[in-house]
Amino acid sequence: MQTEIEKLLKSKDLSLTSVRLAVLEVLHHHPHSDADTIYQHVKGEIATTSKQAIYNNLSALVEKGILREIKPKGSSSLYETRVNDNHHHLICRECQSVTDVACKSHAPCLHVDDQHGFEIDEAEIVFWGTCPSCSSTPNNQKGENA
Repeated sequence: MQTEIEKLLKSKDLSLTSVRLAVLEVLHHHPHSDADTIYQHVKGEIATTSKQAIYNNLSALVEKGILREIKPKGSSSLYETRVNDNHHHLICRECQSVTDVACKSHAPCLHVDDQHGFEIDEAEIVFWGTCPSCSSTPNNQKGENA
């Protein structure tokens, strides 16, 4: 996997820094992570890293299209390596878990009546609800305390 990451970075004119490689490795194993989570993982591997280095790398990787940034309302930005496939997300209101959801049509997944002169190439959809694990907890059983 390391060789694939190195080729990808080179193809996007990004240098192969240890922090950048570590960020991508973390997101490969922990998709939908926020910057603080990524920082904690990278810090365990590279003690000299800083939060600013993580933010700088995330910004560069998003700008080059290597990472996707997800901005759920009321939450920190999340990052993933799955890009360019027109998928969406399910987010649990209870535990904040994020699940990828495929779109069954071509990009963009939605069509608008009036594009106002825009050439639309992407639609971002986030579905909110309660995941099966949280739905089955005693505090979330329907009918209790109703």
